Amino acid sequence: MNLNKTLSRPIHLVTVLGAILIIGTSVFGQPSRSAAIERGSQTAKNGFKNENEIRDKFNSWKVDSDAQAWLATMGYEPAEVESVAAAKPHGEKADVEVRVRTRQRERTEGISIKLVSSPTGFNQIDKRWLSHYAKMWAIPESVETALKLFLGESPPTKAGRDAKRMFLTELQPESQKKIVDFFTNNKTQIVSDLFEGDGIHAAGWVMVAFKATPNTRWTLRRSSDVVKFFGDGPVVITEQGNLKIGRITMQRKGGDGGRETAKMLQFKINPALLFDHPRS
Repeated sequence: MNLNKTLSRPIHLVTVLGAILIIGTSVFGQPSRSAAIERGSQTAKNGFKNENEIRDKFNSWKVDSDAQAWLATMGYEPAEVESVAAAKPHGEKADVEVRVRTRQRERTEGISIKLVSSPTGFNQIDKRWLSHYAKMWAIPESVETALKLFLGESPPTKAGRDAKRMFLTELQPESQKKIVDFFTNNKTQIVSDLFEGDGIHAAGWVMVAFKATPNTRWTLRRSSDVVKFFGDGPVVITEQGNLKIGRITMQRKGGDGGRETAKMLQFKINPALLFDHPRS
C-alpha cells in the first residue's frame, strides 16, 4: 500500500521523565541496565535539563565542550565550523533547530528533545488523533473502525474490561488480524514517520540523554539506525490488549481526567535501550 506522506503537525508532551534528542537535517532502578548506560555513553561536562538549555549550549558552541562533541558526532570538524545558530520552532517535530555553517556549506539540524530519568521508563514519541494517522497512513476503513473501538471513539460492542472502550484482545479475531496485517505491511513507513517525519523538519539523528546519574549521560545515533532498531521485531497484540510494533508500543493515551484527549493514539518506547545497542 502506498502511504500518504503528508504529515500533520505532531503534538508534543513534555514530561518530568524527560527526552530523546532527535536530530534531523533539512539540507542537510536495575543495576544491570544502569551499568549498561554507563558503558554505552559519554558524559556531558556541564549537564542540561531541557530544550532551552540544549539550544543555549549549541549557541555557546565555541566554549561548550558538550555542544562541540555533538557537532563532532554529526560529522562537523571543529576547525571547519564558522558559526552555529540554534532556535526553537513551534509545533514542529523538532524542538530545537541548529543551523551550522562551515567553510563548504550550511545545514540545518532539527532536534526533538526528551530526557530520560529511568533505565526502564517509557517515553512518548508521537501522539495524535486517530483521524490524523488515518490520513497520514491511508488506514483502511475497517482498520480505522476497529481502532475507534480500541480508543473509545466508538462505544464497545460487547461487555469487557472497560465500559468505555475495548482492548485489542476483545475485538473480533477478523478485526485483530486486519490491524496486525496493516501495521505489518506498512511497518517501515510507519516507524520512519514516528521518528523522522518528513520535509524540512525531518529528523536525521537521535540522542538519548540519561539523567539518573550525577552526570548526564548521552548517546547520539543516526535516525536510520534508530528506526531499524526500534522497528525490529514482529507486530503483535500484547496480553494487555495493546499493539507492539517491534520495540514500539501503541496504546490509547488514557488519563487526562477522562477528557476527550484521553482517546488519542500514542506510541511509546524505552529510549534507554539504545545504550545497549551497538552502533551500526
